[in-house]
Amino acid sequence: MKDFTGKRVLVTGAGGGIGRGIADVMAERGASVAVNDIDLDLATAAADSLQRDYGGSTVAVQGDVSKRAEVERMVDMASSALGPIDVLVNNAGIETIVPFLELTDEQWTRLVDVNLRGVWLCSQVFCRRVVAEQRPAAIVNIGSIQAGKVLPGRTHYAPAKLALEALTRNMSAEMTPHGIRVNCIHPGLIDTPMTAWIMKDAAVMPAILGQISLGRAGQPREIGAVAAFLASAEASYLTGQSIYVDGGWQGK
Repeated sequence: MKDFTGKRVLVTGAGGGIGRGIADVMAERGASVAVNDIDLDLATAAADSLQRDYGGSTVAVQGDVSKRAEVERMVDMASSALGPIDVLVNNAGIETIVPFLELTDEQWTRLVDVNLRGVWLCSQVFCRRVVAEQRPAAIVNIGSIQAGKVLPGRTHYAPAKLALEALTRNMSAEMTPHGIRVNCIHPGLIDTPMTAWIMKDAAVMPAILGQISLGRAGQPREIGAVAAFLASAEASYLTGQSIYVDGGWQGK
């Protein structure tokens, strides 16, 4: 399947985990891929691997998505190396687990800056260019099942992820008339370095899997396949939506 041949895709936080899975699917389907990560070594390793595996054009672009100057530079570098970006996938995110009464100002601010403000910043920088160039584009935001679940220690993480639904709807309302569709994916339990501590916990995993209809964790490429669909012409009538991709996790 080469439905992204000739397209340029920028994936934030793609040095590993879900972002890497998304970048992998996009490259496999023919896209030129800009791999962003705050860690340049991770971004470079991922971009080099995509180049070896799929032979398309790739570039590593380091940047902190919560800082406008770095986002501007990131988009500049991606566009200079690959051409005008057609698809932005806002995947970069961090997670900390802190009891509500112990949560500090700094922990709240840093997480919200990356997980929510970063999506707004990257999207605004991207959309300003696309609108000025009068061309169609697509944005896929990556949220979390925690937007709809209550889990301990996430009183900063969950609100930021739920807010992505409102951001997605409102961005879509303003940008879709310009030809830019905006959608959101809420992944469930995905087998990544961020969830490794859960995956290895023999006491916790059976209880979690018991709530998931498919009875297993997802893989990053499974989120990548949904992101590719949302960014493709096959989803031309789909915008402003938030979709749970969680194996049928009960109790949302």
